[in-house]
Amino acid sequence: MSTVDSFGSKGVLNVAGTDYEIFRLNSVEGADSLPFSLKVLLENLLRTEDGANITADHVRALAGWDPNAEPDTEIQFTPARVIMQDFTGVPCVVDLATMREAVKELGGDPKRVNPLAPAEMVIDHSVQIDAFGNAGALERNMEIEYQRNGERYQFLRWGQTAFDDFKVVPPGTGIVHQVNIEYLARTVMTREVDGALRAYPDTCVGTDSHTTMVNGLGVLGWGVGGIEAEAAMLGQPVSMLIPRVVGFKLSGSIPAGATATDVVLTITEMLRKHGVVGKFVEFYGEGVAAVPLANRATIGNMSPEFGSTAAMFPIDDVTLDYLRLTGRSQENIALVEAYAKEQGLWHDPSRELRFSEFLELDLSTVVPSISGPKRPQDRIELSDAKEQFRKDIHNYVTIEDGSVDEALDESFPASDAPSFTHADSHTTETARAASAANGANGRPSSPVQVKTADGREFELDHGAVSIASITSCTNTSNPSVMLAAALLARNAVDKGLTSKPWVKTSVAPGSKVVTDYYEKSGLTPYLEKLGFYIVGYGCATCIGNSGPLEPEISEAIQANDLSVTAVLSGNRNFEGRINPDVKMNYLASPPLVIAYALAGTMDFDFETDALGTDSEGNEVFLKDIWPNPTEVQEVIDSSIDEGMFVKGYEGVFEGDERWKALDTPAGDTFAWAEDSTYVRKPPYFEGMKAQPDPVQDITGARVLLKLGDSVTTDHISPAGSFKSDTPAGQYLLANGVERKDFNSYGSRRGNHEVMIRGTFANIRIKNQLLDGVEGGFTRDFTQDGGPQAYVYDAAQNYQAAGTPLVVLAGKEYGSGSSRDWAAKGTALLGVKAVIAESYERIHRSNLIGMGVLPLQFPAGESAATLGLTGTETFSVEGVTELNNGTTPKTLKVTATAEDGSSKSFDAVLRIDTPGEADYYRNGGILQYVLRQISA
Repeated sequence: MSTVDSFGSKGVLNVAGTDYEIFRLNSVEGADSLPFSLKVLLENLLRTEDGANITADHVRALAGWDPNAEPDTEIQFTPARVIMQDFTGVPCVVDLATMREAVKELGGDPKRVNPLAPAEMVIDHSVQIDAFGNAGALERNMEIEYQRNGERYQFLRWGQTAFDDFKVVPPGTGIVHQVNIEYLARTVMTREVDGALRAYPDTCVGTDSHTTMVNGLGVLGWGVGGIEAEAAMLGQPVSMLIPRVVGFKLSGSIPAGATATDVVLTITEMLRKHGVVGKFVEFYGEGVAAVPLANRATIGNMSPEFGSTAAMFPIDDVTLDYLRLTGRSQENIALVEAYAKEQGLWHDPSRELRFSEFLELDLSTVVPSISGPKRPQDRIELSDAKEQFRKDIHNYVTIEDGSVDEALDESFPASDAPSFTHADSHTTETARAASAANGANGRPSSPVQVKTADGREFELDHGAVSIASITSCTNTSNPSVMLAAALLARNAVDKGLTSKPWVKTSVAPGSKVVTDYYEKSGLTPYLEKLGFYIVGYGCATCIGNSGPLEPEISEAIQANDLSVTAVLSGNRNFEGRINPDVKMNYLASPPLVIAYALAGTMDFDFETDALGTDSEGNEVFLKDIWPNPTEVQEVIDSSIDEGMFVKGYEGVFEGDERWKALDTPAGDTFAWAEDSTYVRKPPYFEGMKAQPDPVQDITGARVLLKLGDSVTTDHISPAGSFKSDTPAGQYLLANGVERKDFNSYGSRRGNHEVMIRGTFANIRIKNQLLDGVEGGFTRDFTQDGGPQAYVYDAAQNYQAAGTPLVVLAGKEYGSGSSRDWAAKGTALLGVKAVIAESYERIHRSNLIGMGVLPLQFPAGESAATLGLTGTETFSVEGVTELNNGTTPKTLKVTATAEDGSSKSFDAVLRIDTPGEADYYRNGGILQYVLRQISA
């Protein structure tokens, strides 16, 4: 609530007879030439100015923004709403429930712990692809989802009733970001404040990095850790520096043969190369009007992949058309148009805006592309894909004699291409899926013969496409690529082609609207003929919920150490993310996902290699079945209408019979079940006092892990499935849970006991304290000689010995998803500081939010240049200065080797704002908020 209006900005806007209170941007000098995204922030400051946290000086600093200056002015941004998915959302609700009890213990009213901003959660991260390739897959996967997650869902239903302004979209509805753009986003918000109906820009933070998808709708929002989201729900502003804004000019139009996915992979590569971490990206120019809303959303969605905080498109006629199509009310659409024009937020390509940096892309130069095998920014032109695969396979397969290229050429001599029989997907066929003649570790490896339980026989080898999945909101929200995939499927079926029998095929749409337009266009049977049945409405393969491969295929891969591949229309392809059996992952457009299912191998050149033959024996190439863009547009126009969206989102918060039948506890505080292995009360507030103890220097610390560059939150945070012999598996077995009921780490995020055991336990993480070992292991220096141990077991021993821990890391530490457990798990393992060469934005702030110091090696230095092995004992001096209300720029780190010699360096303290310093002094953001509420 604003108590000060230094600029006289408060006024009234009348739209169709209704008066709205607004805060006019033209009351502030300099506002007119700001980029769109900064205008939204400026309105936010005008509306929340209170003379203390948000002052007239903050408003002037933003209006007078110098595009060329390095960010140094901190502002407090108050998002209009918070959006969550269930993996990150469950811990949020667990923490809110725990805070209610803590407030009670500190003598306060538990009901005071309530979202102060609207909070909405979409349950979309729990469905796994157990069943696939048949008409019953969707129903079966939903059934299993409820069996696995009943406890969590009961807890969320309790939250829906216990907390005000908190809504849950039940399972089986869609993916959070797609539901956000199709239904939840307001574009312009309204709320009654002191008796007046106030209108202001819709802004949001979300517990998923791809919250930026809503940027395509002109809504400023980005992903934050669950920790920050909870604080935002409780009325805490998000502390941030006024960012640099990169202007990205779009011109031209996408050529036939290329798709929106190819555009976004091109933009991702360009912006990663340019460097936009911590910056806003904003699209402008004459070409913007020609970019459909679905493409804008696809581009906005990939913002975390290129590293920017947000990737904004302004509001224009395209925005209004989309709001109309998706069934928004006439009042809302009229308000959006009038408000945007009144506030100078309407896109005007002729207006010169200030930007810090400039890039440009002529869309007509975009070519078909894929990205992989392990990072979204590693774009490969489709025409180079086969050659690049043959180079990259060297990193996954050891060859003793000859090269992989020669081995592959032996497998597929040009004059003797393999012959494929095309009947149906259960035909017996012999086909080599891209192969090196020698297997890993130098073993001779002719392709492995596999026979499945239902009688399919085939040969499997390196490079085989084991998973082809149309998945993820990035692309499933975009009818142009979804219908292109369906038309390609129709053309392939008409030519007599089938998917290879070793490919696990699936379609997981982002909302039921996709199913509706597939049905209306009559294209569903063609997708199903190629095995692409609907398997669920959720993130599925993109977040690692790909489900197991068939047992015979999995056994063949593991026994022969095959490097097989996955092709998905997602946004993330990090190592170990998609499936434990799959080493190489590729991002591709939905039509190319189907094309690779037909090819069955990454060792395939779509220009020169035939996908098979038609009924007359003619070779069929990708160009023969690629859909015509004009036909794609015609199908879009004839198959999608407003009624689909209105019907699809009717009663969206009510859920189906399964949801309604859940036995839901009642009460202001949650009745924790002592025997629950899904939802447990976390220990964050145990023994917490009304005032925090002073912070201390770190002495006698040991290194828990020494890591290299590009360690993602996927490497740090527990994700995907886990085995019986892991600490998490052992814990569940000891608590009476059978192996078949383990579920995934993500589904057990409400249980800190499981999560800390899975922190730093990714099967692909490489701890440099050990030679040639992958997975969640370290050296335990509490034992003689520092033997190898599980990270969790070693951390427990250090804790018992009273030894604090540090983590050493390289560049871009914590990139990827905004997983709060990457920080929570780090803190609960006893890590007091991370020393890295550089950080990704969200993870750095999350570490502070959990009371962990983020330190940075001096410029140009690293663990390697400083000669640190990780076997040293570390101390960090100067931390106590924070008790005086000041934040030092550097802290002195001393590493003492086993022989007594020591090395000191000044590490940069990455507490970037006074707000972050407050959180650290309080032991974390939740403790800070709790003390504020109790006081």
